[in-house]
Amino acid sequence: MQEYDSHGIRKIVPGRAQMSRLTEAQRLLRQGRIAEAERASRAVLERSPDDVEALNILALAAIRDGETSRAVALLERATRINPSNPVSFHHLGRAQETAGNLPAAQAAIREALRLKPEFYLSRLHYAALLERCGDAEGSAMHFARTLHDAQAQNQWINAATTPAGLRPLVEHAVLTVRARRSALLFGVSDRLAHRYGRESMARVEKCLRVYLGEEQARFPDPRQRPTFLYFPDLPTTAYLDPAACPWIEQLEAQTGAIRAELLQLLPSEQGRERVFTAADVERQNLRGADAAPSWNGYYFFRHGVRREDNCASCPATSAAVGRLPLSRVPEHGPEVLFSVFTAGTHLLPHRGVTNTRVVGHLPLIVPPDCALNVGGEIHVWQEGRVVVFDDTYEHEAWNRSGETRVVLIFDLWNPYLTEAEQAAVADLVQAIGDFRKTMEQL
Repeated sequence: MQEYDSHGIRKIVPGRAQMSRLTEAQRLLRQGRIAEAERASRAVLERSPDDVEALNILALAAIRDGETSRAVALLERATRINPSNPVSFHHLGRAQETAGNLPAAQAAIREALRLKPEFYLSRLHYAALLERCGDAEGSAMHFARTLHDAQAQNQWINAATTPAGLRPLVEHAVLTVRARRSALLFGVSDRLAHRYGRESMARVEKCLRVYLGEEQARFPDPRQRPTFLYFPDLPTTAYLDPAACPWIEQLEAQTGAIRAELLQLLPSEQGRERVFTAADVERQNLRGADAAPSWNGYYFFRHGVRREDNCASCPATSAAVGRLPLSRVPEHGPEVLFSVFTAGTHLLPHRGVTNTRVVGHLPLIVPPDCALNVGGEIHVWQEGRVVVFDDTYEHEAWNRSGETRVVLIFDLWNPYLTEAEQAAVADLVQAIGDFRKTMEQL
């Protein structure tokens, strides 16, 4: 795979005949010694007239000399010689922009991004072009994508990882994305305030300020650390008081019927899915004793989508689940499943994404030496006895027996949220997800 530096110039692979001259030309250009860079590039072109890297360096020198027409001609020649080189199109776009031909600049950089979607330097300039042309929304989305891609490569995280010449534009990108997200999310809050009243959104707006980095999160219990969204001013405890969950008694009364449906499913693999769909994530999070670990489940809801086949196979379970205050967020939640740990499986310590939801367990098959640890507090499952916990506390679970353990797991709204706050969180999480999806589809 070809590699490029922060200026968009391809790194030279050792062993090439022109390596020393091209390296020298690059060095001279970066030092601002334009005339010398041009001479070094011309020396390369005398031996190899179609050397695309040399044409790019010569064009960049022309831009710095103010000769944009010559730069455009050189780069158009480079793109004809090698139409699959994204750097040539990127530089052509920059030259066209300098020449004032913004439509041609956009077209050239679009081609660079088509050839190399992860070319975050090119996308940064494309976003700035869109902004210059009046497309504020498109610009913000491309700024978001370029920051995401750069930071995934440990670039543009701080001043030390951002080239000095790019810092003003990168900082502008950060502020633009922050403003766009803020306007989007507070717009959701404003619409709900119109429906429920402004006072009903007080904690929601505080939650947004924390999410957007405008206010520091203050955790009453330092063990609690959501990985995504923290909702402030909710009571904090590793395990919830059953008195806060009035539905528990009714669900526990259905244990026999639910367990009977589970036993009909267990002999078959049909309808069963791995909880961790990626093998590397599974390896990171599961350990086994005498055999390979396995965590899989029969899902009734996954990412908020109802699994009709499993629901139809287990009508009593489906009906019991349907009466619960599930945290329903389209395309995100709830997760409801018969959670199956094979013998010896250990789910390593981890944290959940948000304290706006809590997790319920109805234990159905619990052999000896199986337990749940939330925030350092160990709970031993008892068949038919519901436990509800805040999974933003670090937690783990294990089955150290030689038999299978099965628990019905279900995601619930935190019972201390109001109806208006539940609606707000559902809309906000969906808006955040839609923003990310749009960014990733660029």
